[in-house]
Amino acid sequence: MPDSGKTGVLPAEAIARLIDSGAIALAGPLRPRQLQPASLDLTLGARAWRVRASFLPSRARTVAERLGDGLTMHEVSLENGAVLERGCVYVVELNERVSLPETVSGAANPKSSTGRIDVFVRLVTDYGAAFDEIPQAYNGPLYAEVSPRTFSILVRRGSSLSQLRLKAGACALRDAEMRALHEETPLIDAPADIDGGVGVRVKIAGDANEIIGWRARRHAALIDVDAPGALAAEDYFEPMAAPASGFIILDPDEFYILASKEALTVPPDYAAEMTPINTGLGEFRVHYAGFFDPGFGWSAQRSNGSRAVLEVRSHDAPFVLEDGQLVARLAYERMAARPGRLYGEDLASNYQGQGLKLSKHFR
Repeated sequence: MPDSGKTGVLPAEAIARLIDSGAIALAGPLRPRQLQPASLDLTLGARAWRVRASFLPSRARTVAERLGDGLTMHEVSLENGAVLERGCVYVVELNERVSLPETVSGAANPKSSTGRIDVFVRLVTDYGAAFDEIPQAYNGPLYAEVSPRTFSILVRRGSSLSQLRLKAGACALRDAEMRALHEETPLIDAPADIDGGVGVRVKIAGDANEIIGWRARRHAALIDVDAPGALAAEDYFEPMAAPASGFIILDPDEFYILASKEALTVPPDYAAEMTPINTGLGEFRVHYAGFFDPGFGWSAQRSNGSRAVLEVRSHDAPFVLEDGQLVARLAYERMAARPGRLYGEDLASNYQGQGLKLSKHFR
């Protein structure tokens, strides 16, 4: 259980206590690396439903009741693996179920490896009025809405596409607190633009022939989400060289992998999340997978930071993206306690010290 009176994002040790107490029920033993420094990987259950449209149950209905309202097209068994087709929407039961204490709430996000293959994943709960949120004292099953946007994916029972972060009380840092933290431990290797989070800018410029991004190819082959290092990047993405103009034009409904211009750091006693797109920043969406664990870009010897990899999709109109343009903000939250293991320190973390990097599925 969370330490009495402690507010903040729960570390792995507190999540483990919730599992031991039965507040988080798993379908079987905890899987290797399922427990991260400040989150729990959620795993797909045995059944999925192809649905006509995305939906929220509303505060008066369960997910099962909504699935029975004529929204379900057919049921899919994941026991022996199944293909989730791009352009389709699925609701998948998760193996995990929660009975949260009155002081604990939850928030979910796609995993980094999920966002980087353009799979849109959102958590759904019974009586839920918002995606990716679990209210305090919620007792019930969990579901994932899964919508592959560019590539069809092969999944199976136990595959992990999203992660759950648990919080006790209010833990978000105010701007003044983020500025003070930046003075103590630099959060970004550039002047900090802090306004509801640390401003993150995109890198477009580079040396001649430098690869500054990847654009997804249409009609590529299937991606097995449980097969790391199995694919050739060029079969799925087209490399983008640094343009002489210093800008690129995002085509509507195309998917891009870009990187932040600055390196970012999340100190050990904090966690961070990339905030949802502000329409005032432009007609595009950045970063499906928003959780940054304690220790991202940080080391005890020095803190050089790591680049944020940005999953970018334009909306209805072509949009110019220039080098150094503000594209997102990284909001920081205090931890209830420092995790025993930090991201990239004692863990084989896939993206520590990263520059521009595709998901772990690619060689």
